[in-house]
Amino acid sequence: MHLLIPAAGMGRRMGSDRNKLLLILLGKPILAWTLLAAEKASSISWIGIMGQPYDWPEFKAILAELALSKPVELIEGGETRQESVYNGLQALPAEAKRVLIHDGARCLASPELLARCAQVLMGCPGLIAAVPVKDTIKVVDEANLVQDTPDRKGLWAAQTPQGFEVKLLKQCHDQGREAGWEVTDDAALFERCSLPVKIVEGEETNLKVTTPVDLAIAEFILRQRFELSGTESS
Repeated sequence: MHLLIPAAGMGRRMGSDRNKLLLILLGKPILAWTLLAAEKASSISWIGIMGQPYDWPEFKAILAELALSKPVELIEGGETRQESVYNGLQALPAEAKRVLIHDGARCLASPELLARCAQVLMGCPGLIAAVPVKDTIKVVDEANLVQDTPDRKGLWAAQTPQGFEVKLLKQCHDQGREAGWEVTDDAALFERCSLPVKIVEGEETNLKVTTPVDLAIAEFILRQRFELSGTESS
């Protein structure tokens, strides 16, 4: 299974002027934790990281430190996540039939989740990891007035990895570029092209590290994992 990791963003909501994936989480850059999970997922055989070239020296330093057993390719990212994934798809090896796409900022995803998504993807054209919504959701208008309260039994919070047949996802991206669609994830492109997207239950701990609070929560989760496993964090 091939894996693409979008890693081209900045850390504005983190209050940082650099790529947030280079921020340190429990002794390692955030990106390193994501890569370690991919390394431990036996089904993943190739990794592509979409980033800005000015971050590549630091990405290469991380890769040198980790000494992963799997081939890793650095791919120039775009201005948006959508553009970065498009670039990543073009850089996939010719033999790639299916691909998982996993946000670099979701550094707590377990190898088991990655493996589970890879297995399910062998039997469907597209999928996303997601968890059931626990909070009551309100639909609000521009004046901040509640317009609707949807039944949360049918609501799921999308995570990554998301997985797709490469040929179909390339077609969706091409159609999206022609139509000028702007989406926040690849599943939305699949949906707009009337293609089915299957839900694979994700993990409550698979949070996206976006703010300083997220970083503190991620550190707490990692420390708990190390305590349970009896291993050290570095």
